[in-house]
Amino acid sequence: MELRSGYVRASGYANKIRKVLFAITRGKVEPKEVIRASAELNQYLFERFKEMGVRKEDVVRISIGFSIEEGTIVWDYDSLKIEVYRKEEEEKLAQAMEEVEEREKALDEAIKELEKLANQLRGLSEEIAGKVEKLKQEHSGLKLQAEE
Repeated sequence: MELRSGYVRASGYANKIRKVLFAITRGKVEPKEVIRASAELNQYLFERFKEMGVRKEDVVRISIGFSIEEGTIVWDYDSLKIEVYRKEEEEKLAQAMEEVEEREKALDEAIKELEKLANQLRGLSEEIAGKVEKLKQEHSGLKLQAEE
C-alpha cells in the first residue's frame, strides 16, 4: 500500500498524514495503530525536514509505501519521497496546483457526461420497454381476434 499526502504546508503535514492514513486503512487496522504509526512516521519526517531545511511555510508532498503485518503498520522508509516547494518557488507550486485543478475539472466534466449518457440510456430503456409492452398488447389482441 502507499500513503500519498498530496500538497500540504509543512506546518500541517502531521495532521494530513494521520487523516490520510485513517482513510486508507479504515477497517484494516485498529484506530490506535493508525495513531501510533502516524506518530512514528511524523517523527521521522520531522527529522528529515530538519535535515532538508524545510520551513513551516514551504509546501510538501509526501509518499511512502507501507504494509500491514499482523495488525501493525510497517513503513517502507526506503520508498519515502518528499517533494519540497519553497515559498520562493511558489511559481512551481502554482503550476502544480493548476495541473491538479485542471485534472479535477476534466474529471468533473467526464462524470457529468457519463451522467448525461446514463440518463439518455435510462430514457431509451423506458421507451423500449414501452414499445415491447405495446407489442405484447397488440399481439394478445391479435391472438384473441384469431380465436374468435
